[in-house]
Amino acid sequence: MSKIEHEQQTAQADAAASNGSAERPPLPELLAVRRAKARQLLPPGETQFPYSYPDTKPIQEVHEHFAHLAAGEETEDLRRVAGRLAARRGQGKAAFMDLVDRSGRIQLHARLDVLGEEAFSRLLQIDLGDLLGVQGVVMRSNRGELSLRIDDYRVLAKSLRPPPDKHHGLADVETRYRQRELDLMSSEETRQVFIDRARIVSAVRSHLDQRGFIEVETPVLQPLYGGALARPFTTHHNALDRTLYLRIATELYLKRCIVGGLERVYELGKDFRNEGISTKHNPEFTMVEWYEAYADYLHEATRTEELVADVARAVSYSGELDCSSPWRRIGFVEAVQEASGIDIMAHHDAPSLAAAIAASEAVAASGLSIDTEGASWPQLADDLLSKFVEPQLRQPTFIIDYPLELSPFARAHRSKPGLAERWEAFAGGMEIANAFSELNDPDIQRERFEAQRRLADAGDEETQPYDQLFLEALEHGMPPTGGVGLGIDRLVMLLTGRSTIREVVLFPAMRT
Repeated sequence: MSKIEHEQQTAQADAAASNGSAERPPLPELLAVRRAKARQLLPPGETQFPYSYPDTKPIQEVHEHFAHLAAGEETEDLRRVAGRLAARRGQGKAAFMDLVDRSGRIQLHARLDVLGEEAFSRLLQIDLGDLLGVQGVVMRSNRGELSLRIDDYRVLAKSLRPPPDKHHGLADVETRYRQRELDLMSSEETRQVFIDRARIVSAVRSHLDQRGFIEVETPVLQPLYGGALARPFTTHHNALDRTLYLRIATELYLKRCIVGGLERVYELGKDFRNEGISTKHNPEFTMVEWYEAYADYLHEATRTEELVADVARAVSYSGELDCSSPWRRIGFVEAVQEASGIDIMAHHDAPSLAAAIAASEAVAASGLSIDTEGASWPQLADDLLSKFVEPQLRQPTFIIDYPLELSPFARAHRSKPGLAERWEAFAGGMEIANAFSELNDPDIQRERFEAQRRLADAGDEETQPYDQLFLEALEHGMPPTGGVGLGIDRLVMLLTGRSTIREVVLFPAMRT
């Protein structure tokens, strides 16, 4: 058997292993074979693979710089690239391989007369999935494919396990999420999603930085959670011998920064909510919250439109969403009544609203159920919005002017009794952002905390605890302020065309 035949046979075994073929060699056998190869691939006299491989260029940069080369043309320029071996083909005294890095793929052309017998033979022992550094001349093959003729190479790391099949990738969704490294390795599309995610995060920061906002960091472990209506995760601090909470939002600390005079602040980071897992929810998620002195919720609606449009341009978004200003705006009460036929403000207590839901023809016709047993009025009103209105909001839309009971940190509406100056932004059938004209009256905030306490005593597990330190901060005086919380994960879903949050979180929470 020739060296090339041996190399092709090894490739077939690797493919069978990654495809789950019934004929594949047992994994322990594959591991043993690859471990033995690892020693053979070391250059004579060396016992370890290299510690580094400097001066490499991204493969995409090589493609862009030499895009002008005609078929059959080569340069005298040497380039160094490094990546993972993704394919190989042998033809007598020449071999062709595909090398992949995060930016793209390039064909490698290895020739016996260039490398010499020993180096060429060692090259043919390399397995799919191995990490390779290559230096060579850039050329375009007679078939028109940009290639790198290998003048020198180093095996940088050995892959002991066979990679996912190069044609089919990972078919099992659970494996894609649990072992994301395999998904990234086998799918250019997946790599692009997370590259786009990084660009989205950078664009959000850039937009706010350029407008005079200061990025700050507030505690993740908090003695009292707050800033949202959600259940927290708890932990115990041994040295302090006390219970602490993983933050559910950054709101209250950021508003204390506003009180302190920073005037425009934001934080982009992880929040944690002890809630269900779904296509739109992960227990830990990424949010950006920003607060701006001397602004209100309408001003922040415009800022949000501008930010999302900027971010969409940063990733060259070309999907169905129209992110340009202005977005549609509709009142909470009007939206619920339009979708369900129920005027929630005319049924302003839990029993009355529960009865209206039971009697609603639109609710009955929808096939959707709302559990009214033991639910508070705010819970029922929020359920009507989330089940009847939210899924229909495909294009970017602001639902504005929420009931006060759903908005413990928002100022009362200046002209609409019973409502708050609050909006939530929706797109693609889900909420992506939430904003207030921030409540800055400490006495009214104290009353809101008391109302939340009564709801908690009645059994509502998603209420805002009474926060005395925050009240004391407000008593020093907080300027009129607009604040926004924007979900990064959901924004990434929209701008990359993903239908589940697990596709845009590198390592999502999974059931055991």
